[in-house]
Amino acid sequence: MNRYPVWKYLLILVTLVVAVLYTLPNFFGEAPAIQVSPGKVTTRVDDATLERVRSLLQGAGLTPQRLTQENGSVWARFDSTDEQLKAKDAVEHALNPDAADPGYIVALNLVSRSPAWLSALHAKPMYLGLDLRGGVHFMLQVDMRTAITKRLDTLANDIRVALREKDVRHGGISRDGNGIEIRARDAATLEAARRVITDTMPDLQVEQTIGAEPQLVATFKPQALQKVQTDAVKQNITTLHNRVNELGVAEPVIQQQGADRVVVQLPGVQDTAKAKDILGRTATLEMRLVDESSEARAAEAGGPVPFGSEKFLERDGRPVIVKRQVILTGDSLTDAQPGFDSQTQQPKVDLTVDAKGGRTLRDVSRENLKKRMAIILFEKGKGEVLTAPVIQAELGTRFQISGSMSVTEANDLALLLRAGSLAAPMEIIEERTIGPSLGADNISKGFHSVLWGFVVIVAFMCLYYHLFGVFSALALSFNLLLLVAVLSMLQATLTLPGMAAIALALGMAIDANVLINERVREELRAGASPQAAIHAGYDRAWATILDSNVTSLIAGLALLAFGTGPVRGFAVVHCLGILTSMFSAVFFSRGLVNLWYGRKKKLKSVSIGTVWRPEGAQFTSEGHVV
Repeated sequence: MNRYPVWKYLLILVTLVVAVLYTLPNFFGEAPAIQVSPGKVTTRVDDATLERVRSLLQGAGLTPQRLTQENGSVWARFDSTDEQLKAKDAVEHALNPDAADPGYIVALNLVSRSPAWLSALHAKPMYLGLDLRGGVHFMLQVDMRTAITKRLDTLANDIRVALREKDVRHGGISRDGNGIEIRARDAATLEAARRVITDTMPDLQVEQTIGAEPQLVATFKPQALQKVQTDAVKQNITTLHNRVNELGVAEPVIQQQGADRVVVQLPGVQDTAKAKDILGRTATLEMRLVDESSEARAAEAGGPVPFGSEKFLERDGRPVIVKRQVILTGDSLTDAQPGFDSQTQQPKVDLTVDAKGGRTLRDVSRENLKKRMAIILFEKGKGEVLTAPVIQAELGTRFQISGSMSVTEANDLALLLRAGSLAAPMEIIEERTIGPSLGADNISKGFHSVLWGFVVIVAFMCLYYHLFGVFSALALSFNLLLLVAVLSMLQATLTLPGMAAIALALGMAIDANVLINERVREELRAGASPQAAIHAGYDRAWATILDSNVTSLIAGLALLAFGTGPVRGFAVVHCLGILTSMFSAVFFSRGLVNLWYGRKKKLKSVSIGTVWRPEGAQFTSEGHVV
């Protein structure tokens, strides 16, 4: 009656082993380390960078505990902070000979001390949030008026080009506030312009105004206006992610809050000025023709640069001489996606520009077939050539870049072209700095709150329910172990609200065991045999446990769906805690009870504390029902 098949015990054993393995990294603490990451979006950190760092450390007489390449960065772990500081100075001076134009970011950081065999199993500790580790917190507000204005200016140019292509002669096009005014001499021309705009600009709604001069006013449709605002925030968040990677932050939090605000939390960063510099950085793209004259060829070999041209370097260090005249800027680029050429099956990048940019490219490419055009990324005032392909055919609003590039290079190039400058300016409206000592104090208080809550619950259960209380305490320990393991596997960020959710999960988990134990007592009071009481207690308490946990899970999912920041962090741990408590309180604890009592065919008593005696029942000397 109260026996588990072998596979259930095997499932419990495997779950226990996995939980222990993935919880262990959280107990090893952190070691001082340096992190070498790209200082520019065009810089790469690869195996060659790893070997270079290794040789630099050996030359400085330093031997790291571990030297690895993970997530696009090189990590070197040391025994002490003295070695960490010496390594940072040695590596930074060698990798960045020009301090004004650093190609790499060499940051001080902390990494887990967990052994290599745990890291090989991808067992990593949870990240610590801003309130536990310290760092900086920014609240930025996106200038939506500028985002809308930039989009309207682009559409005004697109309307001008579209009317010219359809041979519709207008009296002038200008942006006025949140609308675009299109003037015409007569009603027929005005109607023709309306049809062109309606057919080619689905985001705009057109109305005719009555005045001294007939004109149309094109404004955003409500859905299109909302999309412009949403896209501006999303593009800014993507760009901020690319910039924050330079700071070497293990788990930055960059998320939208409200309609036009972005929260940026950088755990472990104490240099507020450096963080502001990175967040406010600008990057722009330019397309220029390559100077292929004999003077330019000589300049590539080290000669003087011809008048009207400039010298830039490609990512591999080769010089490229380009003309000063800018054909197109990144403001005209609307999309860049990687793909494969349908004929050669080689990786490519598909680019899309607006109507004005397409017209410019069409004219330039027609006159410069079989010549090279360079795409230059300007960052911190310095330019670098991303690629310089040959113009194979007349270009338009959509064209592709192809050649000898790998899939990874195509993906990187598409990302570089999409990223860069912000879609709209942002202003820091709130700034907070949390010191590491305060974070350590928060960790200590949070840990002690969970520990003492656990100890009190275990003591109460053991005193009140005797051996069944011990089973409940073991199930509670398993639940805590499993919850920490799941959070570690998901690489979740632990914050103070998360620690509060862990403490709450302990109380909710033991509640299920209380229901089971009380149900077993009721069956014993009703005169059932011990084996029957155990079986009925678990089966009949399951429905109540399920109902109570499902209602709590619904509340947690609501917090997860509509909450932000600390509320969302609490909801994640809360929901996971409910799921792990249902597994541990019912499945695991019943396995312990079945293992202890299920093998006894003629069970005469169970240790579940004092049970009020029903009529006709007798007690043993220990107070157990027989």
